[in-house]
Amino acid sequence: MSYGMAAALQGAVYQVLLGDGVLTGLVGANIFDAAPPGAIPPIYVSIGPEEASEGSDQTGLGAVHEFTVSIVSQAAGFLAAKEAAAAVSDALLGASLTLTRGRVVYLNFVRAKAARVEGANLRRIDLRFRAYLEDQ
Repeated sequence: MSYGMAAALQGAVYQVLLGDGVLTGLVGANIFDAAPPGAIPPIYVSIGPEEASEGSDQTGLGAVHEFTVSIVSQAAGFLAAKEAAAAVSDALLGASLTLTRGRVVYLNFVRAKAARVEGANLRRIDLRFRAYLEDQ
């Protein structure tokens, strides 16, 4: 296994999301890898937690990365967050991610969870994706 492609995967995901016109039409440039400091935008996307596991085979090193992309909204309902979540999913599943190290063999949607954030008056949708990466 190699974890050496994790940063390359995050960078490629970020570039795809930032370059997607539908998503940026909904959230602007508010795409981060952590909640922004200071004033929180009314809606934003956060590239978040990740788990990686062995994915090597006889042909070379590889890893399976499961990562979460979250949409956080201050709107009273879930509609804006769901629209942004759909845009994230469409952007990632329709993209050819170009990594600075390795290559993406496949990228799949795994699951989503929509919830109210207690005490913060926020709506949050966590999208989970699975990518199989081959180190080259």
